[in-house]
Amino acid sequence: NQTSASEFVLLGLTSDPHLRSLLFFVFSVIYFITLFGNMVIMIVISTDPRLHSPMYFFLFHLALADICYATAIVPYMLVNFLVKQRTIDFGACIAQMSLILLSAGSEIFMLSAMAYDRYVAICKPLHYGEVMNKSVCSQLVGGAWAMGVLHSIINTVPMLNVQFCKHTEIKHFSCELPLLLTAACGRTFLNKLVLLSSAVILGSSSFLLTLISYICIISTVMKIQTAKGRHKAFSTCSSHLITVLLLYTTALFQYTKPSSVSSFILDQLFSIQYSILTPMLNPIIYSLKNNDVKTALGRMLGKIQVPQ
Repeated sequence: NQTSASEFVLLGLTSDPHLRSLLFFVFSVIYFITLFGNMVIMIVISTDPRLHSPMYFFLFHLALADICYATAIVPYMLVNFLVKQRTIDFGACIAQMSLILLSAGSEIFMLSAMAYDRYVAICKPLHYGEVMNKSVCSQLVGGAWAMGVLHSIINTVPMLNVQFCKHTEIKHFSCELPLLLTAACGRTFLNKLVLLSSAVILGSSSFLLTLISYICIISTVMKIQTAKGRHKAFSTCSSHLITVLLLYTTALFQYTKPSSVSSFILDQLFSIQYSILTPMLNPIIYSLKNNDVKTALGRMLGKIQVPQ
């Protein structure tokens, strides 16, 4: 029974066949909205010259990270709603876990880069063009993706040596690392140590960069004399701040909480929030609260309308 498993059983959200049919429809709609919304954001930003600025360069890559994040999880989740034998090969499970870690790591540092961009725009407006040049923006985006790759590698490599029982059930709808470690039969102390260390170091450093940026932003905005000026300054950050809160409040807790406070329902809800709902909500938040994106989208729709 201690031989290394060649496949795992993903228990998913429910075993009720009627509920699974309903959930298949719900998550299919969510995934479609996620793909459509983020692809529209990417197309609008890449085709409209007025949006060729650092802020939208970061938003383009945030949308790309959201697509990667959702695609790493939802398609396999949808397949499992339709089949009786909800199994996943060991290699596919590790690959999914690796992509989840890469996407999540890249996304949190992309949000930090966006926070720094807003800090420069509000606190150092006269030097914005000089500080946020193309080279700096490319380095920030490249660094965000590199941190995602690093986060994935340092957690994936130790997992290749973990022993699982021949019949291993994962009480989840995807191969997330904390749940994989809970299901392991062999020793996982090193893996848990690496996971906690990487989550604390990378997560807290990204959060600290974002927090410092917003402390400086709030301090600068509060010095603005008029209420209209303060509202205008805050409105440029509100979309980003909502996205940060949606992701950090659940993801950091999920990856750093002790196993003693873990519960099946709580794990499922938190994972759905930061890995499925947040990628869907991001383009909606940015398109509804950003006049430039709404205007650019209107121009794009106007161009593709068929003349009467």
